[in-house]
Amino acid sequence: MTNPVTVTAPAGTPFIDVTRDFDAPLDAVYRAWSEPELVARWLGPRRYEMVIEEYDVRTGGSWAYAHTAGDEAYGFRGVFHDVTPGESITQTFEFAGAPGHVSLETATFSDLGDNRSRVSIHSVYQSIEARDAMVDSGMEGGMTEGFERLDEVLSA
Repeated sequence: MTNPVTVTAPAGTPFIDVTRDFDAPLDAVYRAWSEPELVARWLGPRRYEMVIEEYDVRTGGSWAYAHTAGDEAYGFRGVFHDVTPGESITQTFEFAGAPGHVSLETATFSDLGDNRSRVSIHSVYQSIEARDAMVDSGMEGGMTEGFERLDEVLSA
């Protein structure tokens, strides 16, 4: 059984909070989040292949990738604003299909002991409407599927 994903999006706020526990040590979870060859194996729904153009996890680094399936392609990009290895990653997130709608998100990594860890993500959107559009896009299902894939990477 996989650990549940908790998504909180309080009405009237431009925030989304996501929490997910992993049955793996903190260093393994952080590596899977920060090393491009591992990220490509889990981030996003299974039906898409991830093509990473750039993934430079360091303060001031940038990233860009696309999820592709047949003729479908969805591009994303951003900048890593603050990276504290093993503790947190703060980055922007922008969907190429909606340029100018940029969110700021911080992923915080916590050691729960007994080879378990937690990732907590706080995302801030430019408006409540932009946040609502993200919630309505099916992001929770995509994140759940991606985290299940991450469980597989971590157990390999």
